[in-house]
Amino acid sequence: MTLTKELIRQIERLGPLNVAEFMAQCLYHPTLGYYTNASPLGSAGDFITAPEISQMFGELLGLALAQSWLDQGAPAAFCLAELGPGSGQLMADVLRATRGVAGFHDAMQLHLCEVNPKLKAAQGARLSAYAPVWVDDVTALPDLPLFLLANEFFDCLPIRQFIRAREWQEQLIAVQDGALCFASKPAGPVAEGFPDRPEGAVIELRPAANAIADEIARKIAAHGGCALIVDYGDWGTDGDTLQALRQHRKTDPLDHPGQSDLTAHVDFAALAGAARPHAQTSALVPQGVLLERLGITARAQALAQKLQGAALESHIAAHRRLTHSAEMGKLFKALAITPRNAPQPPGFDNDAGNHHL
Repeated sequence: MTLTKELIRQIERLGPLNVAEFMAQCLYHPTLGYYTNASPLGSAGDFITAPEISQMFGELLGLALAQSWLDQGAPAAFCLAELGPGSGQLMADVLRATRGVAGFHDAMQLHLCEVNPKLKAAQGARLSAYAPVWVDDVTALPDLPLFLLANEFFDCLPIRQFIRAREWQEQLIAVQDGALCFASKPAGPVAEGFPDRPEGAVIELRPAANAIADEIARKIAAHGGCALIVDYGDWGTDGDTLQALRQHRKTDPLDHPGQSDLTAHVDFAALAGAARPHAQTSALVPQGVLLERLGITARAQALAQKLQGAALESHIAAHRRLTHSAEMGKLFKALAITPRNAPQPPGFDNDAGNHHL
């Protein structure tokens, strides 16, 4: 049975799904979900992330984490973790870049948060020398200083959507004429705190993301550490940002459930708001600005000296793709979470309250 037929049968029996419920089924259904069944990464998959574009991305973020570890006294045992590690390429680049940081590898315990069996196998093959431990969620991470990476992780967590008509309506997925369709119902009490918006405005909430940011911040507040979150989005979201990607092309979110990647822009203001009761957050910084601050141009020039021809052209294109404002450099943003009064990681500024980039 396809997931489309499964969803239609479920909706006809139990009623419409909200967008978060629909996304959860499409992405995490035990046997038919995208992230539990597919091989989404790379040219043969549906999208390519920054670590697949260039080794420089992971190298620089890894060195930033290692510097934060040093700034916090180089704790003798700590958890190095990644949420949604994909192919394991990002962590492999982090670990290669940090080999020269005295004591870092000896002190770390590597933990990976992953649900896809195929990706777990790829991660295990790539990272076997570091004895990774897999966990299902952040609550299972050990009670140690936590140095964590989350690259393009929060964008795929389920969202609820609300549309302003005469009153706020919640977006639903229903069935009409034997096919999935969008519908709506009055939002009810959940919308009581919503701001006044014109008709047609859309608000997106991501409760699961806020809960994860809360848990990360609690662990960092209790034990020390640093979380670097990189994703596409902004300080607040505006409008309908739900999108589906299949074979590197955008498609209708209701087409091919379980066979396309469903994502939505990350609301960094919400993540920071969930973290701040426990820890400090940085100012939001565009990915291109962060990578330039961390020295990507000098690193790119050093790598370029060993390249020529097509390999050099590909390297130059990768540098541009990661940093240029017309590509990933401005759309993607980064946020750091650290203990109160700890130094910000390299490349990040203190939160001065001005996040509108």
